[in-house]
This record gives sequence, structure tokens and C-alpha cells, in this order.
Amino acid sequence: MRGNDRVATHNCHSRSNRESRKVAAFDGLSNMELLLNSMVLPVTFPLAAGILCLLLPKAFDRARSVLATVASAITVLIVCRLLLEWKQLPGNAPMILSGSAWGSLRLDHLSSFILLVTTVFGFLISLYSMGYMRGKERLREYYAWLLGTIGIACGVILANNLLLLLIFWGLLGFALYVMIGIAGPEAAEAAKKSLIIVGGSDCLLMLGVTIVWVLADTLTLSSIRMDLADGIRYVAFFCFAIAALAKAGAMPFHSWVPDCGAQAPASVAAFLPAALDKLLGIYLLVRLTTGMFVMNTAMNTLLMLVGAGTIICAVMMALVQHDLKRLLSYHAVSQVGYMVLGIGTGTALGIAGGLFHMLNNTIYKSALFLCAGSVEKKTGTTDLDNLGGLAKVMPLTFVSCLVAALAISGIPPLNGFYSKWMIYQAMVDSGRNGNCLWLIFLATAMFGSALTLASFVKVLHAVFLCKRSAELRHRDIREVGFSMWLPGIGLACLCVIFGVFAYQLPLATMIFPAVGGVVQLSGAWYASVATVLLLAAYALGVLVYLLSTVRKARSCNTYIGGEIMEEVFHHKGTDGKVENVEVTGVDFYKTVEDLSPLREIFGAARAKLFDIYDLGGKVSAYFWEILRAAHGGLLPMYLTWVLAGLLVLLWMLFSGGRVAI
Repeated sequence: MRGNDRVATHNCHSRSNRESRKVAAFDGLSNMELLLNSMVLPVTFPLAAGILCLLLPKAFDRARSVLATVASAITVLIVCRLLLEWKQLPGNAPMILSGSAWGSLRLDHLSSFILLVTTVFGFLISLYSMGYMRGKERLREYYAWLLGTIGIACGVILANNLLLLLIFWGLLGFALYVMIGIAGPEAAEAAKKSLIIVGGSDCLLMLGVTIVWVLADTLTLSSIRMDLADGIRYVAFFCFAIAALAKAGAMPFHSWVPDCGAQAPASVAAFLPAALDKLLGIYLLVRLTTGMFVMNTAMNTLLMLVGAGTIICAVMMALVQHDLKRLLSYHAVSQVGYMVLGIGTGTALGIAGGLFHMLNNTIYKSALFLCAGSVEKKTGTTDLDNLGGLAKVMPLTFVSCLVAALAISGIPPLNGFYSKWMIYQAMVDSGRNGNCLWLIFLATAMFGSALTLASFVKVLHAVFLCKRSAELRHRDIREVGFSMWLPGIGLACLCVIFGVFAYQLPLATMIFPAVGGVVQLSGAWYASVATVLLLAAYALGVLVYLLSTVRKARSCNTYIGGEIMEEVFHHKGTDGKVENVEVTGVDFYKTVEDLSPLREIFGAARAKLFDIYDLGGKVSAYFWEILRAAHGGLLPMYLTWVLAGLLVLLWMLFSGGRVAI
């Protein structure tokens, strides 16, 4: 990729027109019947395996975990075979299975890419669960719903019928509720909150599907193309957009994600809010903005505002968290902002950057949650106050966490940097095309990346590098087993590979085809050359460090950057004086909460004034109080309301007006 190449002026809207001309649609029986019917296997096979896991007796828990892992691996092979056969079709056109009991299924570049990633991560989570979930309760339901979730997610991705999409989408919300609740009674509130927020957005999705059906006279997703010409079309767009943003966890529909991440099993948090829900939410958003609706400048700008706000607000909340899984959950919310920001640019480069960042986030965020689960498995806690010193005893977990933390922070040459770089370039290009807010969006995204790095300095110090807490000081802690450290190490390797060879592997083979062709960066970034230079710089730094330690070490107080630390580790020096030698991880950035106006904002956040779930509860309670006051429990008053309602209905019927849907 050459740095001075001209930016591709790819029009995402024309892609759908090209696709409509070369779609390979197959109705009824043909010589492609076997290939077409294999499209349902990624849905039906894991669902059948999940039912088998549910039927196995409790005594077969070990066999159940092996069965789930093998079934998820076979699902990956089924998808790989399907994609290989599809790639051999002339023109590699989208393949649509219609006229069957399934309604309509569609396989194209976008859905194939998401389908493969979903099943691969399902396998990794199944493998990790063999060690993490061992000895826990309700393994029947856990493995059954884990496999069921993989199958349902494949149904969402392949669905080309809006009604079928709606059914699978609703089932995913219920699966989320059940899998959070598997953690026990303490997770019941988080499960209910997730169900209400995601389920409420599902109701809006149902309304949006109804409106689109009435306006377009079809439920076939690939046949819908609507201009935002009037108010009812905007209502339909917002219904779909809210459903997508709520599933992905963007603000202000985000508050279920931190609660889910903190209360659910780490394997569930790594698979659902960290990976699968992001994949499906952003997938629907891309379908919405590049296929179903013709976007305009106002809607693109609105998406960018949502993305920028999500980045900065969520990362500020992550900065002051004391629980590791809740901190990671806020970062999961923050990363959605980059995806929405890229898609909101409306350019091929921005959409490609958003999709690439979606993939990268799935990789490093899942790795971070898996590391948190490993720490929790060995220490029994994710409270940063009670951790520390785990780098020596859990080196593989530390390495995978370190690489993933650097990747999410946008450190080159890792994958997180490359996708953020693409989004930055897309924002610069949008400024050239007349977007007057591009500089604000760019500064917000870059500042959010800096705060992300600061937050993970805190995490790495508190969990792995500072001295052990009093609770862990005398415990024998060792590395987790093979099935738990292997997925994390594999994902960490992908962070490196997808960063150094980003253009050759994920972009050229998955991302660019999903947006309709090759997309060129307008700025210079030579990943291979930069990697060599960075490795040389790291080697030089290590050499300088080794040479500097040849001399006798100098003893000095710990530099704490102006922070006021309430708790520090102490020891007596050679002169008998007590010296500060280590700061606790939770003391990082505590003074941020005392700065004005951040103090008031953090206070409002702790009071849940920005939580749509609590706000909805308060509004509902106020509404019910009004109804109680209006009724009063008196029969004449009830009859009065009934009569008033009948009069309104009669007026609507005989006034000659019509109510538009």
C-alpha cells in the first residue's frame, strides 16, 4: 500500500446495485441444492448439539464439555467448507436460498466474514470453558445455551428475511439473559437489566420491520433500498439503528454491558458483550447504512456524534473502576464508538475501518476477558485492590494480557493501531468532503486512545506488576491449564499477525470484499518496515537497560506523578527508615474524580442518572402513579374513562380521516 495513493472514491450505495445484478438466486431444486442446503447447517448443527448436551445426565459433565468443544470445532469446519464451495461459484456472487421453510438465507462477502469469525470464537470459548467452568453448577444449561447461541447467531447472519432475522434476534436476547443468570442469584439483576434493555430495543426492531414491510411491500432484506424522504422512514431507520446500537452496547444503551461483564462468568462476558454482540450489532448497522437505507449527511453526522460520545464517556468511566471485569466492560463500550465513528463517515475507507476495528476488538477484548477469567479462577477475585504480583506465577496469562492491552490502546504495529489509523484517515477525508466537525471527532478518538492506554497501565500494574496484596501473599498461585491459556495466547498472536500483515490477511481477504473492493489509505503506514524499526528500538532499549543495571542500583522514593496515595506498600530501608516502594494499582488516577466538573459528572454516573434502565424505571413509576391517581378505584371513574375512549374511537371512525402506520 503506497502512502501517496489517491483515496478510493468508492460509493457504497452502488455496491448494492452491482450485487442486485449479479446475485445468484436459486429457487426450488437445482444442481446447487446440496450447496444451498448446507447454508442451514451452521444453524441446525450447533442447536442439535446443544440439545444433546442438555439431555446428557449430570454425571457426564466432563463428556459434556468435550462434546461442546468438538461440536463447536465441527461448526467451524462446516462454515469453512461452505465458504470454500461458495468461493468456487462463478463471479463469487452473493448466494441466496429462497423458497424454503427458512424463508430466505443469504451468503455474501459481509455475512461470510462475520459467520467465520462467530464460529471460530464460539470454538475458542468452548475450549476455554473446559477449564474455567469445571466444577461449576448448571453446566447442562451452560453448554446447551453456548452451542445454541452459536447457532442462533449464525441464523441472524444468514437471514435474508426480516421476519426470520427478527426471530433469531429475539432468541439471542433471551440467550443472553439465561447465560448471565447461570452465574447464580447475584447475577439475576444484571440478567434482568440486559433482557429489558436489549428486549426493549427488540420491540423497536419489530416496529421498524413492520414499517419497512408496509412501505417496501417485501421482507427480503436484499431487495430493500429506501431513501430517508419522510418522517415515517426516519422512524424505521431509528428503530433499526437503536436495535443495532443496543446490541453492540453503544451509549446511551450501554449500561447492561458493565453489569453483564462484572456478574456473568468470564467466558460468557468474553463471548457475548465482548465479541458476539459487537459483531452482530455492527453487522446490522452496516446492513442498515449501506443497503436498506440511503444515508444523508445529517444521519451520518448523528452516528459520528454517537460514536465520539461513546468513546470518551466510556473510557472515562473505565479509568476509575476498581473491578477488573467492570473496567474491561467499559472499554468494550468505548471501542464500539470507534466502529460507529468509522461507519458514520459514510465512506468505503471508514466502513472498512469500522469493520476491521470490530474484528480487532473481538480479538483483543475477548483475550482480555479470558485473562480476567484466568486471574479470577486462580485468585478467586477480580478486585484490583486484592491482586498483584501475578506476572511471575502466571507468565502466559500476563503475556497475552500485555499484548491485548497494547493492541486495544492502539500501539503500533498491533492490529488495534491499524484499524484506528484507517478510521482516523476516514475522518480526515470526511473533512475534505465538507464535514466541519471532523477535527473534533478526530481529537476525541485520539484522546480516547490515550486514555485507554492510561487505563491499561493501571490494569497491568495492579494485576501483574505491583507487589502481591496481603490476601495473595502466602497463597500458592500457578498458571492456568492448557485449555485456558491457549485461547488467550492464540488471540494475542492474532493481534500481532493482523497488525503486521493487516493488508495481506484480514483486509484483502475479508474486509475489503465486504465493502465492495480495494480501499486505499491516503496516509503512509508501512507495517512491515515499522515493525522492523520498532523491534530495533525495543532491542536498543533492552540493551540500554541491561547496561544501566551493571552499576549498583540507586535507592529512591517511588515517583507517583503528583498523585496522593492513600495506600502504599512499605518496607524498612538499610537505615531503618520506612520507605514507599510500591503504589497500589487502584490508586492510579483517583484524583481525576476530584476535578471539576468531572467530580459532578462521576457523581451523576454513580447515581445512575445516565443509565437508561434506571431512568426508564423512574419514568414508568411516575406514569403508573398518574394512572393510579386518575383511576382512584371508583367504578364511576372507570366508566367515565371507558366512555371517553369509546367517543375517541367513534370520532376516528366517522371523521373521515385515516391513521397512517
